[in-house]
Amino acid sequence: MFETHVFLIVRTLSLFVLSFLVAIAAAPFLIRFLYRHKAWKKKPREETFGGEKTPIFTALHAEKEVSTPRMGGILIWGSVLVVTAITYIAAQVAPGSFLGRMNFVSRSQTWLPLFTLLAASILGLFDDILVVQNKGRYVGGGIRFKIRLGLIFLIGVAGAWWFYYKLGWSSIFIPFYGNLEIDGLYLILFVLVLLATFSSSVVDGLDGLSAGVLAPIFAAFAGIAYAREAYDLAALITVIIGALLTYLWFNVHPAKFFMGETGIMGLTVTLAVIAFLTNSVFFLPIIGFVLVLESSSVIIQLISKKFFRRKVFLSAPIHHHLQALGWPESQITMRFWILSAIASAFGLVIFFLAKFL
Repeated sequence: MFETHVFLIVRTLSLFVLSFLVAIAAAPFLIRFLYRHKAWKKKPREETFGGEKTPIFTALHAEKEVSTPRMGGILIWGSVLVVTAITYIAAQVAPGSFLGRMNFVSRSQTWLPLFTLLAASILGLFDDILVVQNKGRYVGGGIRFKIRLGLIFLIGVAGAWWFYYKLGWSSIFIPFYGNLEIDGLYLILFVLVLLATFSSSVVDGLDGLSAGVLAPIFAAFAGIAYAREAYDLAALITVIIGALLTYLWFNVHPAKFFMGETGIMGLTVTLAVIAFLTNSVFFLPIIGFVLVLESSSVIIQLISKKFFRRKVFLSAPIHHHLQALGWPESQITMRFWILSAIASAFGLVIFFLAKFL
């Protein structure tokens, strides 16, 4: 048993390092490709989804938006797919080899998160391409929000179907209570949580913000997955973290590229799937406190403007409000990293207390 756990730990950490190395080797080629093809917005965003002017946001980010490439998220999901392919092929060709034993592809644990990561990332890539080309009926180019939301909804329906009918999931874990059987309501809950997590994709727009916030969140769920004995899922999560940290290496100020929708959409949707696979969806709002804070600020702003004709924040999401107040970009980013790390640690404390008490 001890030797088995040692191997699982070695495998998980080795995959993390392999993912980082694959991504760090690929990054210069992707950066050159994006700059060569001028993969940035041709004009800065000046309006919201509803057509309202955004003078504060435009003043803060206009220069950056038209000079820094999007689609840096390709580095993340692309590296994950490369590492997955390397280990899977090695397992088929030489199952007893070191790389072959690194394989983490499994029907019950990693098929669905790999599917959602790829599906949502490709959708985001298509949106980024339209934005760069300034095409589409969306403000500034890209897929219209309603269509984007509808497509994410379909991904959620597919995921809910897989969980309920293929994996047989019909109950959720409630902290300090235990598993609660909800039968068919599981399908609805899955879709709603996935859409809510997708809405947190607004945690972007500052150099290093999204990756630095998401890394400790994924790390916390890797710990939960390991504690749940979902070792293949824990391995996949660490592969994502390895690629995410490489992206952060090049995204810290001054950013070489932005994640774009092809990065943030895939990561947020996959995060929701991981929360369900680890039966820890009720810990998601705690561990992902910064994501909740960001998406809530946007919702509050929209409701306040619609019903009270006034803004609560100078600019939403809240990190843009703080920037408008005069906070330096690096200060906002690093403080959000700290908040995310603390929330992730606190979520883990609650999880282990609920699991063992």
